[in-house]
Amino acid sequence: MPAGLNRALLTVAGAVIAIVLAIAISSVAIIAAGASPLDAFAAFFDFGDSARAQSNGIAAFLNRAVPLFIAGLAVAVGFRMNLFNIGVEGQYRLAAIVAAYVGSTFTAPAPIQIAVIIIVAAATGGLYALIPAVMKVTRGVNEVIATIMLNYIAINLTSYLVRGPFAGERAAGQLTTTTPELPESAMFPNLNFVFDWFGQVAPTRGGGLQGFLLVAVVLGLIVWIVLERTRFGFDVKASGLNGPAALASGVNPKKMIIAAMVMSGGIAGLIGLPEILGDKGAFNSNFTAGLGFLGIAVALLGRNKPVGIAVAALLFAFLDRAQGSLQFAGVPSSVVTIIQAVIVLLVVIANEVTNRLALRIEERRAAQQLGRDNPVEVTV
Repeated sequence: MPAGLNRALLTVAGAVIAIVLAIAISSVAIIAAGASPLDAFAAFFDFGDSARAQSNGIAAFLNRAVPLFIAGLAVAVGFRMNLFNIGVEGQYRLAAIVAAYVGSTFTAPAPIQIAVIIIVAAATGGLYALIPAVMKVTRGVNEVIATIMLNYIAINLTSYLVRGPFAGERAAGQLTTTTPELPESAMFPNLNFVFDWFGQVAPTRGGGLQGFLLVAVVLGLIVWIVLERTRFGFDVKASGLNGPAALASGVNPKKMIIAAMVMSGGIAGLIGLPEILGDKGAFNSNFTAGLGFLGIAVALLGRNKPVGIAVAALLFAFLDRAQGSLQFAGVPSSVVTIIQAVIVLLVVIANEVTNRLALRIEERRAAQQLGRDNPVEVTV
């Protein structure tokens, strides 16, 4: 059996075993919570009774997957350089509020308006990620410590900005503070027409299926090309694996650290745009939090590959969407978090085990091939 096929089969087998074990362990947690595992797993596939409810459920599922996918891509770029960019959480929040405010200060044709907002968000995230990168290459500061501290700064800075300099007019009875409303030209067109193709009722909740899904697909393709099919991607991976060896071959690891962190931060800056441009039309004090930390789990589950990250994002979004259905079934919503954690933990363990098995099989095959090519002659 070819080595590549053998490794692929081992990877698939490991993932299947991990998922089966995750279901078993999750069932124990559900029983401990006083609920029925069958009711809980049935709730995951409950998208509603009416056609409208089902369309809303599917749209919510895909809308949730998009920012998770972008967050996973941002984290994966750092992982390729052997950098742990925990600062994605702060980078996307700061980028979201700056982009939302800048977008509200002018009006232009939709393509220009949206393009400016996207560029501002990516630039803000990239510049904020540049800070820990410079600290690492100039002073040797660990990026984990630096990005954690910068997260606190970014989170509290956005809280100050949305209630202070960037605050818009609050409507009567409105409890949340927001940035000024974006003009209509800034709102990304939805993809509700896709439901018409399949003869389904168009969703209505939250603006329907957000058009930023297309941007996420294009972004994933670009990241795959850059990391897998360019010299830059090779230099990033080589520098992450062995900095001194990369330096000896003409690659500057310090420049690669800065480039990888800025690229990671630039991608992170786009995480909050689906919510702003496709639903809310502004940044508010109840803006979705935690996507940066979830991106770490998504990247690990997807093995830092855009296709794998897409599958992991869909899985996490599928589990998140079921929280309402689980509560109706009498299952605590915290079970979703348990299932997500168990799946990530077991898949990571399975990946490590399958990698070692594949390596042993390849070593044995190489030893057997070497023995056949160089037979030992026995003389009496």
